[in-house]
Amino acid sequence: MRSIVTELAAIPRLPTSAGERQAAHVIRERLEGLGCRAAVEEVPAYRSYAWPIGVLSALGVAAGIASLRGHRVLGALGGTAAALGVVDDITGGPMLCRRLAMRSGTAYNVVAETGDPAALRTLVVLAHHDAAPSGLVFDQRAQEWLATKHPDVVESMKSNPPLWWPVIAGPALVALGSVTGSRRLRWAGLLGALGSLAAMVDIGRRPAVPGANDNLSGVAALLDLARAFAETPVSGLRVLLVSAGAEEALQEGIRGFARRYFADLSLTSTWFVNLDTVGSGRLVLLEGEGPVRMHEYDSGFKNLVAGCADDAGIPLLRGLRSRNSTDGVVPSRYGFPTATVVSVDSRKLIPHYHLDSDTPEHVDYECVAAAARLTEAVTRTLAAGTDASRPAPAG
Repeated sequence: MRSIVTELAAIPRLPTSAGERQAAHVIRERLEGLGCRAAVEEVPAYRSYAWPIGVLSALGVAAGIASLRGHRVLGALGGTAAALGVVDDITGGPMLCRRLAMRSGTAYNVVAETGDPAALRTLVVLAHHDAAPSGLVFDQRAQEWLATKHPDVVESMKSNPPLWWPVIAGPALVALGSVTGSRRLRWAGLLGALGSLAAMVDIGRRPAVPGANDNLSGVAALLDLARAFAETPVSGLRVLLVSAGAEEALQEGIRGFARRYFADLSLTSTWFVNLDTVGSGRLVLLEGEGPVRMHEYDSGFKNLVAGCADDAGIPLLRGLRSRNSTDGVVPSRYGFPTATVVSVDSRKLIPHYHLDSDTPEHVDYECVAAAARLTEAVTRTLAAGTDASRPAPAG
């Protein structure tokens, strides 16, 4: 696992970049060497969330200025359009702004098949090999201060702060202030939209971080699974090991996978396990995700995963939700039973998240190995025909 993380972390892997493509081919070769039938599949994708959100934030700024100069109708219309556009983009809607403002590129998905190719039941294990850019908004000093000074507050938190809400709030306040005539709301919205615009420009201009934990840790777990299945083959279950590209552009790669594969997968006999940032120290089974509205993962499948962890003696933290989004939200919203496994450290933080310090030496490889063992246990449980509506383990 250290080998693949170290090799790929040295490659700049922004979404849809040449580095993402290079990493995909390295992963394919590794999977083929472990006995999988593997291919790199190219899918249309947009390269960034920062630029379309930046355009919408700029629209919010323009609407605020227009409204403060007396054009309240323009302020209301522009602010509303910008706020709805942000929601559309970050929740996986039609994504109209990025389609209008950006040229489509190519994401590189690695799709490998193992297990029993003739089986009627399928498990898809997801990771992603692209890496995010950094930005000032990802500075962790405030989180670390809070964890040090008020650990009880952090321990009581059941989700991370809703970072996208202020981005929506800026243009929304411009619109509300324009309708009500409140200059205070319009100024607040204008300043909020300006801050969002500056943050998006900052992110959009940055190179990729090494992305060792996020998410080469998931890639390493995929390869460890391929090794395990080569040593002890799986029967009764087809297994797809998928390392998606362009996840850091808000799940562009897995959306391409969905367009190509989901119509041929049965909702009643297909499951997804998503491994994302699994090298922080403590494995977490997310209860739900959603940058705007929380979407819960399938309770029956979550209980099966938790039961497998309990049987294998693998500590698995439950009760946490994410206000961001991972590749797991895509199959879940299509109706497939999905479980997303992430990790946090002893303070319930994700260290080095989207920072240049996300390097191989900071990955907890025992945690990565535990994620692979857990997913292998889930695989063999499904292969045995176990009902995925298993009750939650006691405690």
